[in-house]
Amino acid sequence: MTEPQAAPPVRYERDGGIVTLTLDRPEIRNPISDPDMVEALLAALDRLEDDPEARVAILTGAGKSFSTGGNIQSMVPGAGLNAGDPVRTRRNYKTGIQRLPLAFAKLEVPIIAAVNGAAMGAGCDLACMCDLRIAAEDAKFAESFVKLGIIAGDGGAWLLPRVVGFSKAAEMALTGNPIDAADALACGLVSQVVAADDLLPAARRLAQRIAANPPHAVRMTKRLLWEGRSSELGTLLEMAAAMQAVAHTTADHAEAVAAFLDKRPPRFTGG
Repeated sequence: MTEPQAAPPVRYERDGGIVTLTLDRPEIRNPISDPDMVEALLAALDRLEDDPEARVAILTGAGKSFSTGGNIQSMVPGAGLNAGDPVRTRRNYKTGIQRLPLAFAKLEVPIIAAVNGAAMGAGCDLACMCDLRIAAEDAKFAESFVKLGIIAGDGGAWLLPRVVGFSKAAEMALTGNPIDAADALACGLVSQVVAADDLLPAARRLAQRIAANPPHAVRMTKRLLWEGRSSELGTLLEMAAAMQAVAHTTADHAEAVAAFLDKRPPRFTGG
């Protein structure tokens, strides 16, 4: 008898122009460090980027946790990323979880983290890989690597300060202590806090506001925002000039101007 295949670690669902990606290992609180989850997330991001109908995405977790980050059961020497040999462990990180922040940084489709529970360690960093974050009232965040005697091997030391500022990032990373949703809102880690049962509807409302705009302009705007994190002003202005030259030629730009002059709602087609 053929064994039933396990469900994929990441669910991909599209409704109109909005894609929902769900980390689907609730029984172990959706860790992202295991190879199957890394590969599934990378495949989902590739599919998202290549989906011509996708305008915006929502990333969330199944069950009561967004993601607890690393799989602690696999942190003993010789298991998971920890190969027990420094050379092999370094390679495991580079060919494993470190591919995720690079893939998120390359993604042009905007992505919203809908944090439905605990976002711990790499789970917190995963939320920071997204462009926007909203949280349920019972969500918690922690840059908790030091509590396990390790550091953020997934890019957290680059990601977190750019979201919450250096001082707050240092507090979170050096203490490893969790913060609640209210603190996350206060420090800018999230832009909204909503009731738990309204989390996905609220994420979808935000996604619809993004999806209503011309997709080429949205994608280029996202790219400029990411490049602005590390580029010199002059470099960013050169990139903006080139992108603007393209934007001026799109059908959606012409439609936006015509609709404004005609005093009617625009009808964007992605052209």
